[in-house]
Amino acid sequence: MNRYDDYDDRSMFEEPHGNSALRRSSKRNPRNLPCPTCKQPNRLTPKDKQLGYQCDTCADHDEGGY
Repeated sequence: MNRYDDYDDRSMFEEPHGNSALRRSSKRNPRNLPCPTCKQPNRLTPKDKQLGYQCDTCADHDEGGY
């Protein structure tokens, strides 16, 4: 097995071929937490929070996006 095989598997992401780092929501990882930056509800999953993420809108804004 190539050590980079897992890198190409983006199925864990909400938008596997997009720019978002947010994790896919599921029964075990629901999108039920507010963004720590904008406080909007239901923006993050527990895994997103564990990783210290903010919602895509806030991340795009901080990174100079739209």
